[in-house]
Amino acid sequence: MNAVAQPARWLHDLREADLDAVLHIESAVYEFPWTRGNFLDSIRSGYVMQALSTHAQGLTGYFVVLDGADELHLLNLSVALHAQGLGHARFMLDALRALAGQRRSRQMWLEVRASNQRARSLYERNGFRTVGVRRDYYPAADSRREDAVVMSLSMVPHGHG
Repeated sequence: MNAVAQPARWLHDLREADLDAVLHIESAVYEFPWTRGNFLDSIRSGYVMQALSTHAQGLTGYFVVLDGADELHLLNLSVALHAQGLGHARFMLDALRALAGQRRSRQMWLEVRASNQRARSLYERNGFRTVGVRRDYYPAADSRREDAVVMSLSMVPHGHG
């Protein structure tokens, strides 16, 4: 028998059929999750949406990116709680870097909750730098709002551009 090794994890286009699994992850990892409508709008608007799957656990994570003229805006990157800390977010960020290169994007942008130190550290370790703050950007408990930290990753080699 001729067996072909399958990758431990892979990305594929996120489809409407994936939304139940995506919403299960989304509602577990966020206090204020995206809705099915948010994801459907993103699919129908042609955003770049990839799902991360593994042999052992199926759909394990995903990302949603708005592709602009010469930049990418990361709107959502999530990994299931049981699969966090295994390098899946880094794997998806590496795929985003490759996508940015293919599309000749000069910059990648994102917003992250000021309180989400784990995500902020992940992005910093992957080359993102804080460039600003959006005051009262996110909903928070007790009808309050939380600031978003705006982060950017330059895709232009130093000395060019």
